[in-house]
Amino acid sequence: MRLRWIEARDFRNHEHTELEVPGGLVVAVGGNGEGKTNLLEAAYYLLALGSPRASSDQPLVRRGTPGGSAYVRGEVDGLEGKALIEVEIRGSGANRIQVNRSPVRRRRDVRRLVRAVFFSPGDFDIMQGQPDVRRSFLDEAISVLWPNREPGLAAYEKALRQRNRLLKDWEGRGAPPGLDAWDAELVRTGAALTRDRAAAALALAGRSGGEFEALTGYGLEIRYVPSVPPPSGDEGDAQDTEAQASLEGVPAAAAPDPLERTFARRLAERREDELVRRITLVGPHRDELELQVKDLTARAFASHGEAWAAALSLRLGLASAVAAEAGEPPVLLLDDPFPGLDPTRQRRLAGRLTGRGQTVMSVADDAHVPEHADSVWQVTAGAVAVRGGT
Repeated sequence: MRLRWIEARDFRNHEHTELEVPGGLVVAVGGNGEGKTNLLEAAYYLLALGSPRASSDQPLVRRGTPGGSAYVRGEVDGLEGKALIEVEIRGSGANRIQVNRSPVRRRRDVRRLVRAVFFSPGDFDIMQGQPDVRRSFLDEAISVLWPNREPGLAAYEKALRQRNRLLKDWEGRGAPPGLDAWDAELVRTGAALTRDRAAAALALAGRSGGEFEALTGYGLEIRYVPSVPPPSGDEGDAQDTEAQASLEGVPAAAAPDPLERTFARRLAERREDELVRRITLVGPHRDELELQVKDLTARAFASHGEAWAAALSLRLGLASAVAAEAGEPPVLLLDDPFPGLDPTRQRRLAGRLTGRGQTVMSVADDAHVPEHADSVWQVTAGAVAVRGGT
């Protein structure tokens, strides 16, 4: 998979940038605020239909742009051959997305063609931030590894949101009417999400651990800790009956599997607490991804350099996992990966940036441009020049 060329118009500080993108390692060099990260963000938006830096599209549109829209377009060599992707990013309202001149609406319609993995300094929060950041990383990994499973993420969020609303709004005695139906939906979608997160963590663990060891000389342990762990053995008949009773309306012929039975039983056990606190206390929204360096929790004990190396290794491991799953490496976008590493680890990283397919990297310092880079772009005030070009 690779991006052949990209055009960005009115995207952040890029009024009009159009570039051929060679294979191999491409490095964008520029000072702070010149637009090198914006260029990588535009490439990722084209390939993933979302920004890794902004929760809304409004900041992406260049200030003062007539019409209030930014445009990114480009051609990819994807899993199904060449494809032209065009996106109109509207500051308000729905975006307009086309693949080969035909409209599409869903991210997975593009991810079916091409995949991208983006590292930024903000990924430091995966190591040092709250559990929700690590859950979001796992869910992103699911979407990139298996785009057809992405609807399952939204299905669980919908079930959780509706169930929480029901609990919050209920003023009567006992359980609110309709709670059993949302229990069943939470169990069904939550069990599926638990399995997907476990599979993603398994795909990442060895690969990301290997990347970390190559940079540091020692290991990174990755362990998924679900709120509802899969049962370790056969469940008792009484437990099965209790769990099934808590899922009113589920036909006997469609009896839940062991994980769903465990999930339902946990819900039944916490029912009184939930009615008091008016919030769902069981499910994947309470999962954790444990990351350990030298047998110690990375969030509490890792140094700044170790946490940076681990966050970078998670992304590199994800790219390797995508390559194994899809049969081709994804487009890898690395935003200023060197500053958090000491000189030895910087050299090790530079030596590991070949043989990964197409990699586009930004750096602020010319000293960080690897000698084996295939192309170097100079980024100044939103304008890009190819060094050595005409």
